[in-house]
Amino acid sequence: MKKVSTLNAPQAIGPYSQAIIAGEYVFCSGQIPLDKDGVLVSGGVSDQAKQVLNNMNEVLISAGSSFGKVVKTTIFLKSMEDFGIVNEVYSQFFVGDTKPARSTVEVSRLPKDVLVEIDCIAML
Repeated sequence: MKKVSTLNAPQAIGPYSQAIIAGEYVFCSGQIPLDKDGVLVSGGVSDQAKQVLNNMNEVLISAGSSFGKVVKTTIFLKSMEDFGIVNEVYSQFFVGDTKPARSTVEVSRLPKDVLVEIDCIAML
């Protein structure tokens, strides 16, 4: 296994890595809407989802992967009412005919009380 780390995304706020490479796969930890300095972005769920996916992009690039190689994502929403808005943002990052498999779940609370968190598994 190999640890993936980039200064272009927020550093882990606990005892975990931004991502781990295992074999031919990259396992990205859940990203929340912090900027690279660890400051929570302002705005609603759309702005938060954009920041989350921008962070994920930086982690994937650091690992030598990309959104086009993502095979699975999990979206955690504070409210399923935000599903459509997050879907719109998500579709701007995952383009092309083959989209990753995905699960979306509503949760009672997320770190730092954010509205959305997303993790992924990608190929190298």
